[in-house]
Amino acid sequence: MAKINKWIKTIGWLPLFLAAIAIVGIIGADLSYSGHVPGSGIWGGFVAFFIRSILGVSSWFSSSYGLGIVIFTIFIRFMILPLMVYQMDSMKKMQRLQPELKVLQEKYAGRDTETRTLLAQEQQALYKEHGVSPFASMLPLLVQMPVLIALYQGIHNSSVLRSGSFLWLNLGNQDPYFVLPVLAALFTFGSSWLSTQANPQQNTMTKVLPFIFPFIIFFTSLAVPSAVSLYWAVGNLFQMVQTFFLQNPFKLKKEREEARAKEKAMARKMRKATRSKKH
Repeated sequence: MAKINKWIKTIGWLPLFLAAIAIVGIIGADLSYSGHVPGSGIWGGFVAFFIRSILGVSSWFSSSYGLGIVIFTIFIRFMILPLMVYQMDSMKKMQRLQPELKVLQEKYAGRDTETRTLLAQEQQALYKEHGVSPFASMLPLLVQMPVLIALYQGIHNSSVLRSGSFLWLNLGNQDPYFVLPVLAALFTFGSSWLSTQANPQQNTMTKVLPFIFPFIIFFTSLAVPSAVSLYWAVGNLFQMVQTFFLQNPFKLKKEREEARAKEKAMARKMRKATRSKKH
């Protein structure tokens, strides 16, 4: 019970409330769709469930399948919001632990198996002491990947979605004007850049990644149906806004500068006090 209370305190009630609304919305949309979507087996049933949800949401908006995908995407983002908040909190804790982790890495600098094992044990003990999960960043991805695969397969399996249109798009075909791939890439860059800027410990890899991911998303979006590109564009826009509010790099940078200023001021006071004692 104590762990659950701690988890709730870390995440906050608002993300949990929004996630609950999203789950109710997804299930309600599925139940509100009166048509039949075939699906056999566990995975087939999972794909059919999400397709019925999209079609159910679309029916709320005069069978606008594109708008149904947009609302469904927002539901999914709200559903995983608690995991994203938990991920951000773990990342901040990991950043604060970097000096201690560097000390351990210097202490166990050897390459032999015994030294590497001792280092891993010490790191695990440090994570446990501070309540940090180094695998928290994997949770949102583990939730999103089955949804994305199900959406991709569902578009191919659902003749209704495949033949649907939204704005200039035919949802079953690629975006002919490359608007969605460009938007998905831009929003991916914005989210990655904000997350990188919030991290005070940067290396060559962290500086390069915000430029690599957008290219991967862009070229992948060129090869998939525009319904999937629409899901990516909306989802990445949501994530960019979410990252700004949960991991505002400008606010964090200001806090770090204020903390350094306080440390310098304290050091000056200690030096003055030391000189006064000598005289």
